[in-house]
Amino acid sequence: MKDICARGKPISARVRFVEHAHSLADLYKGNLYATFTEQSSKPIRNAINLSKRNPFILNLNVGGKKFQIDYLAAAKYPVTRIGRIATSADPVKRLDLCDDYSVQRNEYFFDRDPTVFCYIFNFYRNGILWIMDELCPLNYVEEIEYWGIHLNYTQNCCRTLFQEHQDELKENIKIQKELQAELERHDHEKHFEGKWLGDLRKKIWDFVENPYSSIPAKILAILSSFFVLISIVTMCLSTVEELKHLNLYGVSYMEHVEIACVIFFTTEYIMRLLSTSDIRRFLKTVLNIVDLIAILPFYIQIIFERFSEESYMQLHPDDIERMERVGQLGKVLKIIRLMRIFRILKLARHSIGLRAFGFTIRQCYQQVCCLFLFIAMGVFTFSALMHSVEHDIPGTNFTSIPDAWWWAAVSISTVGYGDTIPDTILGRIVAFLCISFGIILNGMPISILYNRFSDFYAKLKAHESTSVMKNTEIRFKERIMEKIKTCCVTKQNTN
Repeated sequence: MKDICARGKPISARVRFVEHAHSLADLYKGNLYATFTEQSSKPIRNAINLSKRNPFILNLNVGGKKFQIDYLAAAKYPVTRIGRIATSADPVKRLDLCDDYSVQRNEYFFDRDPTVFCYIFNFYRNGILWIMDELCPLNYVEEIEYWGIHLNYTQNCCRTLFQEHQDELKENIKIQKELQAELERHDHEKHFEGKWLGDLRKKIWDFVENPYSSIPAKILAILSSFFVLISIVTMCLSTVEELKHLNLYGVSYMEHVEIACVIFFTTEYIMRLLSTSDIRRFLKTVLNIVDLIAILPFYIQIIFERFSEESYMQLHPDDIERMERVGQLGKVLKIIRLMRIFRILKLARHSIGLRAFGFTIRQCYQQVCCLFLFIAMGVFTFSALMHSVEHDIPGTNFTSIPDAWWWAAVSISTVGYGDTIPDTILGRIVAFLCISFGIILNGMPISILYNRFSDFYAKLKAHESTSVMKNTEIRFKERIMEKIKTCCVTKQNTN
């Protein structure tokens, strides 16, 4: 973009200060007139006085810098702000278009950025709006909208690059705001002021939510992660046949561990719920929803088991409908037990990597959806091709297109179990194309996802490090004060 701007006449040749001019001829340059300063030589002041008396000159003061534009040059663009001033015959409308007006100097004042106005000033000469890389896109767009100049007056190449830069900046600002909202803590004292038992709730909230507020809070965070891991391991071991027969008071060891974990998770969730300053925001937070999902299956399981026991006691051998209902309750109960696997998501509360991964998926959902769309297209396309070339072979596994879906999905993912393979040459060619498509497809979103993930992870890590340093500094000062008091007390006792 800089090279394109360099091909035109430099801005300094069109916008020159009067202190570098020596005659009235130097002031006039086509339809544009040079800027001038208050400190000028005598001939230049005479030229300025002449220009003030000239009814065809429009005197502008933009942010302290003075410009002069010919009325005819401004009137070429009557839609713009300066063009409306030049074409309007009503003095009241002119005053509405500027911030201030000096009758003595016949000068219109605008409290705007003079740097950007240099490009607006240049626009009235050649009709082209130039863009420089050094300018902020948001500030530049705001300025040209104020002056009533459309971005279409720029060159196509400059406009394309500028719009790309503008879209990229808007996207970064949007992500930055969402990330800041992710990092923003709602445990400040101002949120608990005026609340019922605000001080006590603040202490409880820091204890269960902010592991860096105190040593007991850090211990609680470690215990929370420990119970999550124990719960997941217990769920896995409960499926082992040899461990199912190990009972204590008629209940298996695994169920005892499960009850202890659920009691801990329930107590932790209730403490957060009772101490929060905003219940609505608490219930909408993703991590709190995960905490609720982690404990609900246990209580739902108890209700279903009690209901199934009552139904089984009232069951008669000839009652087939009730037997089917009990069987359906058993299937629902298995699904509810499977929901306990979501407890592993509780680790995201104390894991920066999991939080960064979740935030990356939310920000890149469009790319992820496109990836699944391409995978689905590939599966349908190559399964149809493989069926068309292999369905006549005796003993083939590609008897229909749905039967070929599994082979296509495995081949596109480049896993290749080898349970289903083509027998013909054409089938192997189709398989090669399918695998090649999968390699290209898998490599497309990796760079985008990795760059976003590394960026988000670094920001979350930096925010956590800042929090740790602040709390460490506070504890360090407290320890110093306690040490000084201890030394003073020891000296007094010695004396």
